[in-house]
Amino acid sequence: MRVALLAGGRSSEHDVSLASAAAVRSGLEQGGHEPVSVEISRDGRWTRGGSPVVLDPGGGLLGCDVAFPVLHGPYGEDGTVQGLLEALGVPYVGAGVLTSALCMDKVLFKDLMAAAGLPQVRYVAHREGDDEAPLADLGLPVFVKPARLGSSVGISKVSVAADLPGALASAFGHDPLAIVEAMSHGMEVECSVVGDADPEASVPGEIVFESDWYDYEAKYEQGGMNLIVPARLPEPVREEVRRLAADVFLRVGCAGMARCDFFVEDPDGDARVLVNELNTIPGFTETSVYARLFEESGMSYPALLDRLLAIAIERHEREARYRY
Repeated sequence: MRVALLAGGRSSEHDVSLASAAAVRSGLEQGGHEPVSVEISRDGRWTRGGSPVVLDPGGGLLGCDVAFPVLHGPYGEDGTVQGLLEALGVPYVGAGVLTSALCMDKVLFKDLMAAAGLPQVRYVAHREGDDEAPLADLGLPVFVKPARLGSSVGISKVSVAADLPGALASAFGHDPLAIVEAMSHGMEVECSVVGDADPEASVPGEIVFESDWYDYEAKYEQGGMNLIVPARLPEPVREEVRRLAADVFLRVGCAGMARCDFFVEDPDGDARVLVNELNTIPGFTETSVYARLFEESGMSYPALLDRLLAIAIERHEREARYRY
C-alpha cells in the first residue's frame, strides 16, 4: 500500500512529529508498504524530497492509497489537516475534523465529559479580562494551560495565589483561552485505543516521573519518565480504566487511534478514575506510550500500523456511500 506520511507541521511539536514519523516510516516498510514522506515546514509549506507538493482538491495526494498524519498540536491535530485531506478525497488515519477539533480544545472536551457525567478534575475556562474570583474555588495548587495546545507547552503549576497572574499571562501568550484545573494527586495512567465503532483498549500503563509534575522535559527527555505496564492497580480498576477509555473514544466520535489519559486517586482504597484528556494523534515512535501499551497487549508495531491503515480505508469507503 502506498502511504502518504505527513510530518513536521507548524506547531511547537514539529520535532516530536518528525521523530514519530521516522518510526512510522520504518514500521510501514517492515509491513511491506511504500511510505511517501511529505514534510510540512514550520511556516506550513508542504514538500516531498525538497520539492513543493501541489494539492488538487478531489485529486488525491501523490497517488497514495491512504494518508497517515503524524502531526501533533495546532495545524495538524486540530482538524485543519483532516479537513484538507477530506477536500483532497483521500482516506486518512485517525479522527475526523470535528473530533480532532473537539479533543484539541481542552475546555470543549471537558464540557462534553461533564455533560456525560464522567468523572474529572474541577476546572474553569478563563479569558483575558475575565473575573478571577471563580478560580479561587479550585483551591491550590492549580494548573494553568493554554486551552488548545499539547505536550505541556505553556503550562504552569501554581502553588501560591500571587503566581496566578503570571501563569495566566504565560498561557495567553499561546492562546486567548486558558483552562485552570484543580490538581489531582492521583496516579497518572494512560490507555491506548484502536478501532472505530468497536474500539479496543490496551492494557493501562502507569507514568512515573521524578519531576514535580509531568512537564515537557519529563515527557521527551531521555529518562524523564518511566512507563510501568501494567499499571500497579487492582485488576477491577485497570478494567475500569479500559472501559472509560473506550467510552470516551466513542463519545467524541473518534476513529483509528487515540491515547486516553487518566488520574487514579486512592488506587488501593475506594479508587476514583478521573478522565483527563484524549489525544487523537499520540506520540508514535516504537517506544512511545501508545505503541508500547499495545505491544504489551500482544500487538506488534507493524501489525498496529496495518490495522490503522485498514480502518482508515474502511471508514472512507463507508462514508463515501452517503449522499450529502
